[in-house]
Amino acid sequence: MPRFAANLSMLYPEHAFLDRFAAAAADGFQAVEYLFPYEHSAAEIRTRLDAAGLTQVLFNAPPGDWAAGERGLAALPGREAECRAGIDRALEYAAVLGNRLVHVMAGLLPTGVDGARARDTYLGNLAHAAEQAAKAGVTILIEPINPRDMPGYFLNRQDDAQAIRQAIGASNLKVQFDCYHCQIVEGDVSKTFERDFAGIGHVQIAGVPDRHEPDLGELHYPYLFERFDALGYDGWIGCEYRPRGDTSAGLEWLRKLKA
Repeated sequence: MPRFAANLSMLYPEHAFLDRFAAAAADGFQAVEYLFPYEHSAAEIRTRLDAAGLTQVLFNAPPGDWAAGERGLAALPGREAECRAGIDRALEYAAVLGNRLVHVMAGLLPTGVDGARARDTYLGNLAHAAEQAAKAGVTILIEPINPRDMPGYFLNRQDDAQAIRQAIGASNLKVQFDCYHCQIVEGDVSKTFERDFAGIGHVQIAGVPDRHEPDLGELHYPYLFERFDALGYDGWIGCEYRPRGDTSAGLEWLRKLKA
């Protein structure tokens, strides 16, 4: 059976961020992920992880000015120095927190910048990120995100992400397979996962189309979990969804699966 990590950016919104670690552990999670750790010191988060007996799986490199609407820097020409400084900062946190996965967000395609120039910038920044991460034993992830939730995001499709991974050719550059985004953009989730399996470094789930618990909507996750197991996926699966109500009550899907 797959191993599930609580995404603390979405789950347990009824708690302050640092209190979500204990809440996740109380519900039986053994690992966590989230968007960004940078509002807290790495040492402070490490203390919460250790107290709750949790494994840190994943977080994102700094995305630029998130509050102002920025969603990553890697494909933005002229922001290379900021992007690469962010990679360094993410790796500093990863060294303390122990995770071996860091997601680098591409960003929103700037007005007036053609896709080819943005792609060249993206490849250059990702090659640099993978080179630096390799020294620390870290894998860099890229994630296609659907344009309904994030209009203008540079990377939308799994096949495009895999082509970028192959063009760079770094063994520690992988694709983050978010079933929610894949279903919205491409569909055919099971076959797409099977096709790209060798290049997938992490999996995330949510119900489609409303991004609630994975037992709601148009994807039948018990079947997908069986397929992931059959293919030999042994990584964590991030529960990156918005609970309809109380997070713990909404985990009935996971309790049934474990039973």
